Amino acid sequence: MMLHNFEKIKTFGELKRSGYRSVHIKDEMRNNLIEILKNKKSSFDKIIGYDETVIPEIQTAILSRHNIILLGLRGQAKTKIARLMVNLLNEFIPIIEGSELNDDPFYPLSRFGKDKIAELGDETPISWISRDERYTEKLATPDVTIADLIGDVDPIKAASLKLPYSDERVLHFGLIPRSHRGIFVINELPDLQARIQVALFNILQEKDVQIRGFKIRLPLDVQFVFTANPEDYTNRGSIVTPLKDRIDSQILTHYAKTISVSKSITAQEAKIADHQNEKLFVPELIKDIIEQIAFEARASEFVDSKSGVSARLTISALENIVSFAERRLLINNESKTVVRISDLIGVIPAITGKVELVYEGEQEGPYKVANILIGKAIKSQFINYFPNPDNLKKKNGVNPYSPIVHWFAKGQTVDLLAKLNGKEYKTILCSVTGLKELIDRTFRNLDEYDKLLFMEFVLHGLAEFSMLSKFHLESGIQFKDMMSSMLNSIDNIEIDEDESFQ
Repeated sequence: MMLHNFEKIKTFGELKRSGYRSVHIKDEMRNNLIEILKNKKSSFDKIIGYDETVIPEIQTAILSRHNIILLGLRGQAKTKIARLMVNLLNEFIPIIEGSELNDDPFYPLSRFGKDKIAELGDETPISWISRDERYTEKLATPDVTIADLIGDVDPIKAASLKLPYSDERVLHFGLIPRSHRGIFVINELPDLQARIQVALFNILQEKDVQIRGFKIRLPLDVQFVFTANPEDYTNRGSIVTPLKDRIDSQILTHYAKTISVSKSITAQEAKIADHQNEKLFVPELIKDIIEQIAFEARASEFVDSKSGVSARLTISALENIVSFAERRLLINNESKTVVRISDLIGVIPAITGKVELVYEGEQEGPYKVANILIGKAIKSQFINYFPNPDNLKKKNGVNPYSPIVHWFAKGQTVDLLAKLNGKEYKTILCSVTGLKELIDRTFRNLDEYDKLLFMEFVLHGLAEFSMLSKFHLESGIQFKDMMSSMLNSIDNIEIDEDESFQ
């Protein structure tokens, strides 16, 4: 039925004469998905990285008319997937006007709907609700009650309508009955108290609910979608086994498997203002390192792997590094700038707030762990562009990094401060003997900004491979000769020991 016909149908009689036929929601979603698949369209736009894994399983579950649980660590787009299922509903459906349970005129569910049809027959007023109005979402928390989800007796309604408590019209329906003919989503199901989970048994198995002692049966027509962390991954609670058994399809989500997929997700979700895009350029190398940080965190011995590392880490990190560079641009009153490797210190707040540390990580401290993860990300990306320094140490051939290391061995240092303007940044990098020559030999046709970026990248990479020392200053980063730094450390230890005897 086309949209323009909805405006003309105002009564039950007109609806019957139009030829409209009601279908159960699971059949409705199945029918619409079949059309989407036949026409080779996408049923889950903007979900990246699941084309060959999660989405086919969801589509299979919908074709099977199943209730679904999406099981996975945080930041794996579970809620986003659930919300996109709305697109599998019809654009509009008819309900009895004024019904709080979305009563189907052909099959009224509530006392209100049945009484209206009995009283007015074909003259019963009809209204139309959109697909967005048929989606309900509830975050499971320990304070959620059966009354919230299913319903309870409403004494105020009983008093105002002067009804005895035995009359079902005194009932106040919860979220699930109000989701009749719609999609109902419970996020973080393990956080729901066990006794509340038990209350869902009948709804999933018998398709009805019972409220208090009333002898009414409500054969609800609901598509249930649950989301949860794997039950053995959370200390907050678990899914009651009989409930889990009644959920037809369990679908495992996962993090992006490659840097390129992860970058696409971050680019889609990060909120970068237009004026930032006009004045700030983020090189692909910076984006790769940001994504690599998340990969390193998921493999780190300092981070709780059972908790997971959300994709929100890289999204927040990209937003932070852009703003960090923007701050420098504003301070220096420049018109444009390029994000630098040293700007990665700006992503530390995005890391410390997004990872849960194990005991060893807590011992190190969140700030130090964040720096370790950034360093490992730089090290992993470095060998994608330059010869591996570790391999060169095992060979007696020419070391392309020797001129740079020798320059620092003469006592030279490089301070890359956060507030350096573009001219100062270039002058400092170009002062390092052998640095520009290495980039010119390795790459061709780089513009000035990329050349400077890779020159700085070499310094960070050599520090991660222990060929230079890197120190974090209050206002930036300092690079020094590795050997002199080690000797200074030994001298400091000896001084401390001497002082201890005084």
